[in-house]
Amino acid sequence: MRQRGGVVRSRPTAWRGSFAFILLAVLALLSGFGAFGASAAAPATDASEVTHWNQLAVTTLMAFPPPNGGAAPAMQINLGIVQGAVYDAVNAIGTKKHQPYLLKKRVGAKASVDAAVATAAYDVLSALVTSAPERAPFPGRAGLLTTLSNEYAASLGAISRGASKSQGIKVGHAAAKVMLHARARDGRFGPSQWTPDSRPGHWSPLLNPAGQPILDPTPWVGGVKPFFLKSSSQFRSVPPPALDSAQYAAEFNEVKALGRATGSTRTDQQTFNARWWQSAPGISWNDVARQLIARNDVNAADSARLLALLNMGGADAAINCWNDKYYFDFWRPWNAIARAGEDGNADTTADATWAPLISAPYPEWTSGHNCLDASEVSALRLFFGDTPGRFSITSFSGAFPTPPASMVRTFDTFSQPLAELIEARIWAGLHYRSGDVAGQVLGNNVARYANAHYFLPVGH
Repeated sequence: MRQRGGVVRSRPTAWRGSFAFILLAVLALLSGFGAFGASAAAPATDASEVTHWNQLAVTTLMAFPPPNGGAAPAMQINLGIVQGAVYDAVNAIGTKKHQPYLLKKRVGAKASVDAAVATAAYDVLSALVTSAPERAPFPGRAGLLTTLSNEYAASLGAISRGASKSQGIKVGHAAAKVMLHARARDGRFGPSQWTPDSRPGHWSPLLNPAGQPILDPTPWVGGVKPFFLKSSSQFRSVPPPALDSAQYAAEFNEVKALGRATGSTRTDQQTFNARWWQSAPGISWNDVARQLIARNDVNAADSARLLALLNMGGADAAINCWNDKYYFDFWRPWNAIARAGEDGNADTTADATWAPLISAPYPEWTSGHNCLDASEVSALRLFFGDTPGRFSITSFSGAFPTPPASMVRTFDTFSQPLAELIEARIWAGLHYRSGDVAGQVLGNNVARYANAHYFLPVGH
């Protein structure tokens, strides 16, 4: 039998002893974690197959070309589809402990969780790879399908033949089928959300050397049907500060000084951090989730639920955020600084030579990185608390002129990276401070809404 670092959920110390202490501990968990913390009655199956297929999902989906669904917000939606199906497959086995997402079917407690996980993930991933439109060349498509097929064969080959395996495969197929049906016409790859507007305060794209506009590879994200939210604009952000306000002038001048490509007032470490964070949040926080699942011996059921809330919530944060971006259509610092003579604010000064350290091909308001990071970190924080122990993040940023010796950094709390991200997007010349803050408010709202309304314990 193949081992992937088998882990079994350990019982909290407070659960030992009398039934009264058990009941009190359960009530405390439900109160403290909004009914999201580890379930006392969850199956003891280890999470190795859950985390293995989560890692396969991330590496598969990040290999898509950006226009074909590989850009960060689109990849996050695909991750939500995968992890939602995996959750439903695991949750359908045995006594019903938590509310399902889509799948109403149930199978006996002896069904193989590992077979269910592998089948649900494989079916969804292979469908996503096969159906991705080729808006850009996709030479790696066949290789991804081969890798997935081989991994699926290996997963099933590690499970003994019999009714348990057959039942697990059956429920995995069912979970994938209902999820793929629900997402078949969800707005992915739909029309662009952008309407050009040349007035002051509105975004305009940068031009490539050939004089062509550099546009968002996935401008349809804000029109996708959410997983949890009632609408793609449910948590509409507050508007940007008025162009003639003192707040706008202060934030304009802050990013003007700190975010420019050359001649900036930022330190070398701030420059490094700004570039380092130019990596997809879905890659970072799924990796952190896998680290913490293994360290804390979280079982398969709780791991599947955590990864579903993290990724489906992250997808909804991306959807709501991209809806905001094209709704407000607020200009980026490089638009604003070059055209400061048009903003009606005496405290801003134009600089036609100003260029950012890093650019992005869509409007400013709100910060997409902060939306996604805050949502996914909130899901982890609700489960593990703010101080889960030291964890590492490996950046896949391509924003370094010369790649550094190490792309790995460590953090002790979830508050640390969130605080740094607000600054990092200013150091990069990408955002105004309030755009970063608004992004984190949006992401946190999405995560808390999902936690309060989905995957609740039965009878809650």
